[in-house]
Amino acid sequence: MKIKGRVWKYGDEIDTDVIYPGKYLVSFDPSAAAQHAMEGIESDFHKKISKGDVLVVGRNFGSGSAREQAAVALKSAGIGAIVSESFNRTFYRNAINVGLPVVEVKGIQGKIDEKDEIEVDLDKGIIKNLTKGKEYTFPPQPPFIMEILKMGGAVPYYKKKIGR
Repeated sequence: MKIKGRVWKYGDEIDTDVIYPGKYLVSFDPSAAAQHAMEGIESDFHKKISKGDVLVVGRNFGSGSAREQAAVALKSAGIGAIVSESFNRTFYRNAINVGLPVVEVKGIQGKIDEKDEIEVDLDKGIIKNLTKGKEYTFPPQPPFIMEILKMGGAVPYYKKKIGR
């Protein structure tokens, strides 16, 4: 499974209130949520990105509340994957559950620049910076996580497992 896109960079401690502000939780529509993704940092984020683009972020991405809507908003906006120094554990699992690939790579912030084009190969554990001609490795995802991602999230994965 490969994700190829342009990089958008953000720093450390980006919490779920920034990723998807709580004022939009009253009623939740995934397609409408895309318009509010990363609104706490950039109100026009959803207009700037293209389908498949990749977030490269600092430490503890997705801290704060456990709202799954933050991961859904990013996926609905078109983000293909998130590469981070580290993730909040709840956000990490929420992202996997909604079918949004997330990868931890220590030191990645200093190696990739905004607007670089990269390819994340989840099966092989390789990030290729196509702009700079560099490669970085990470431990590949466990097979069960890859299966969830390839199915588009936990709901389709478990529906298949139980035969629905």
